[in-house]
Amino acid sequence: MPSKTEKLLSLLNGQPVIPVLKITDVANAVPLARALARGGLPAIEITLRTADALEAIRRVAAEVEEAIVGAGTILDSRQFDEAASAGSRFIVSPGITRELLSAAADSEVPLLPGAITPGEIMAAREAGLRFLKFFPAEQSGGIASLKAFASPLADVKFCPTGGITGKNAADYLSLPNVICVGGSWVAPDDMVKAGKWDEIEALARAASQLRK
Repeated sequence: MPSKTEKLLSLLNGQPVIPVLKITDVANAVPLARALARGGLPAIEITLRTADALEAIRRVAAEVEEAIVGAGTILDSRQFDEAASAGSRFIVSPGITRELLSAAADSEVPLLPGAITPGEIMAAREAGLRFLKFFPAEQSGGIASLKAFASPLADVKFCPTGGITGKNAADYLSLPNVICVGGSWVAPDDMVKAGKWDEIEALARAASQLRK
């Protein structure tokens, strides 16, 4: 197994659900990360879909020692470098490009790129990656597609994201080629805005037990 894949798997360390977070108010970043970590989900993905995302990553990296913060929705090498400089421990992208593969090759920060077709998966595999994001999961054949990939691409593992909820997460996690799933249901926007950290902690705790 390539060292970057090993590093990524060690960071996630058996965590069945990776919270995918869109931070619209940077003040929520630290208490949200703490609530998720208390619930058993220390590894989180903060997506670069808002103006506050990089600052949120900086604050969590600096102030929440128990959290493992990653950056999501990384589209190019500039964003890769900015996210890594902000303190991201891992980088997630919706797809795979030569530019991103080159940025990842020059960095100690591991990349989890998205791939949904056999060609994309084989390209990532050729680059030495054996752990990929499967996105958008539900819209791309979901469980049926992942089952189909299990035999011809047996050494590749996935983190499905996109349309994953508390209702279907366990079905995905039951697949032998699924390491974890990504989802936003553990931190609903209304709970975050209202500062309901105890309720988010409870959702995280339930999610952390999905594979047990």
